[in-house]
Amino acid sequence: MSQMVLYTNQKSPPCRAVKMTARALGLDLTEKEMTLVRGDKLMQEFVKVSPQHTIPVLNDGGTIITASHAIMIYLVCKHGKDDSLYPNDLVRRARVHTALHMESGIIFSRLTFLFEPVIYSGKSYFHSDRVEHIRKAYRLLEDFLLDDYVVGKNLTIADFSCISSVASLVGVVPLEVDKFPKISAWINRMKQLPYYEEANGTGALELSDFVLGKKEANAAQFL
Repeated sequence: MSQMVLYTNQKSPPCRAVKMTARALGLDLTEKEMTLVRGDKLMQEFVKVSPQHTIPVLNDGGTIITASHAIMIYLVCKHGKDDSLYPNDLVRRARVHTALHMESGIIFSRLTFLFEPVIYSGKSYFHSDRVEHIRKAYRLLEDFLLDDYVVGKNLTIADFSCISSVASLVGVVPLEVDKFPKISAWINRMKQLPYYEEANGTGALELSDFVLGKKEANAAQFL
């Protein structure tokens, strides 16, 4: 079997979701850490497999798969010993897809909406309406969680996708446990996974610390 290469970045939630999937499957990927900035020594190699310059990107022996959800599904379908992470049952699979769309269309998109003005535009504050949108996203996820995991009693790729964004968000917009007890319990449950900290926890904290640090640095310029 040819070695699979993952172009990734530890701070990126979608990249971390893929890494959790790979760890759950027991896959050993060759990870190439990208900064996506001019001068990155891997950039010339990277643009050949990702003309859009987006991560994550999986190169499986010349087969190129982009976008985290597509990569996770590809890995599970090709290497999963069973269908637990991505169910064959059409109803459960539809619920996984619903959760994946909620993550990309609401949770992750609102994360970028909140973080990017600070990271790229020099803003020294978070827009109050965007913070409120994050809390509304928490409420949507709280209402979606009807059992131990995002889709029922079993862990699926929907959990990896959602936790990758939520774990960074709660470091910037704190989660009120009394208002969101199911999310709080779910986060603690995900943290018990043996690969969680290495594949997601460390990078999630790095992203939230980076954003808060940029916010403080931007504010300092006006003192």
